[in-house]
Amino acid sequence: MSIEMLTLFMFGTVTIALVLGLPLAFALGGIAVAATLMMGGPDALVGIIFNTFGTMWAITYVAIPLFVIMGIALERSGLAEDLYRTLYLWSGALRGGLAIATVTISAIFAAMAGVAAAAVVSMGLIGLPAMLKRKYDKNLAIGSILASGPLGILIPPSVPMVILGTTTSMSIGRIFAGGVVPGILITAIFIAYVGFRCLFQHHLAPALPQEERGTLRDKLISLKSVILPALLITAVLGSIFAGIASPTEAAAVGALGAILCAVIYRRFNWQFVKEVSYRSASFTAMIMWITFGAVAFSAVYSGAGVTAFLLKTLGEAQINRWLILVAMELILLFLGCFLEPASMILICAPIFFPIVKALQFDPVWFAILFVMLIMVGYLTPPFGYSIFYLKSVAPPSVSMTDIYRSVTPWIIMMLLAIVLVMLFPQIALWLPNLTKG
Repeated sequence: MSIEMLTLFMFGTVTIALVLGLPLAFALGGIAVAATLMMGGPDALVGIIFNTFGTMWAITYVAIPLFVIMGIALERSGLAEDLYRTLYLWSGALRGGLAIATVTISAIFAAMAGVAAAAVVSMGLIGLPAMLKRKYDKNLAIGSILASGPLGILIPPSVPMVILGTTTSMSIGRIFAGGVVPGILITAIFIAYVGFRCLFQHHLAPALPQEERGTLRDKLISLKSVILPALLITAVLGSIFAGIASPTEAAAVGALGAILCAVIYRRFNWQFVKEVSYRSASFTAMIMWITFGAVAFSAVYSGAGVTAFLLKTLGEAQINRWLILVAMELILLFLGCFLEPASMILICAPIFFPIVKALQFDPVWFAILFVMLIMVGYLTPPFGYSIFYLKSVAPPSVSMTDIYRSVTPWIIMMLLAIVLVMLFPQIALWLPNLTKG
C-alpha cells in the first residue's frame, strides 16, 4: 500500500469514526489493527502488542494520575475559595477586579494542578456567580474563566507536557521550564485586556461597593491564604528545576501536598477520598486508553515510512521552513476543534518533531508552541473542553450560546501570544537554557 493510500485510509476512517461518535481510543486502535492486517497480515499485530506494553511500562506516565489527583484534591480542598476572597478584597476597588482575580487564581492553580479542569470548575462555581451577582458583563465573566482555565496545561506542572515529553523522548523538565514565561505572558495579556476594557467601558465591570472592600486589617489577614499555594508551587516546581526530583517524584509530592491542604481546610473525609479516587481513576483511564490507541495508530503510520517520505518530499520541494512550520500549526489548530490533547500529541508529535528537527528549529521551542496550540483547542467549538467544563457548573442563566459568544477575543489573544513566541523564541527558551546552565 502506498503512503498516499495509507494516509487516505487511516485519516479518512478516523474522520468517519469521529462523525459517527465512536470512542476515540477504540477508533484509533481499531484503525491501527486494520491497517496492520492490510499491510503485514496477522503476524504483524505483534508490533502493536509490543508498542502497547512499552507504553504501559513508561515510568513517566506515573506522573499523570498523581497530577490528576493533585488537581482534583485542590479543587475540592476549599483552597480556591480562600484565594478568591483574598484577591476579592485586594482588587475590589478596581473596575474588572473580580475578572482579574479570576485570571490570577487560574494562573496560580495552573502552577499547582497540571490540568485545566480544576481551575475552570472551581472558578465556575465560585467566581462566575460572584461576577454575575455584581452586574459584570456576562461575556467578560464567562470568557475570563474559559480562557484562563487552560493555563493549567501551559504553566507547569502539566499533564499534556508529560505526555509530549514521553512521546518525543525529550526532557520533561526542560519543557516544564519552557512553559513558565509564555504562561506568565498570556496571563499578563489577559489581565491587561480586562483592565483596559473596563477602564474605558465602565458598564462592563463595576467596582465593588465600599462596604464590600474590607479594611486594611482584613486584607492583611487574608494574605495567609497565599502561604499554602506558595509552599506547594515551591515544592513541586522548585524540586524539578533545582534537580532534586524528577517530574514523576515531584508529582507525588504535589499529590501529597494537595491532600494535606484538604486536611488543613478540614475537607478531608470519606466523601473527599471517594470522589478524588473515582474521578482521578476515571480521568487517568480515559487518558491511558486514548494513549494506547493513539500510540498504535502513530506507530503503524510512522512505521510505514511516512516520516522519511515527508522529509524527502519537503527537501525536494525546497519549501520555506517557516511555511512548513505554519502549516503544522494550522493542522494543530484544526485538530484542536475535534480531538482532545492526548490524541493530538500522540498522533502528531511522532510525525511533526522529526520534521522540526530536520528544519533546524529548537524542539523545546516547538514543544511550547505545540502546547499553546492545544490550549487554544480548549476554547474552539464544537468540542472545546473548557466550554463543557464550565457549562456543567454554570448557573442556569448561562446558556451554550452565551459561552460560545464569549470566547472570540480570548482566542485572538492566545493566537497573539503564539505569534510573539514564534517571533521571539527566547520567551520559551530563556528559562530552559538557564536551568540547563
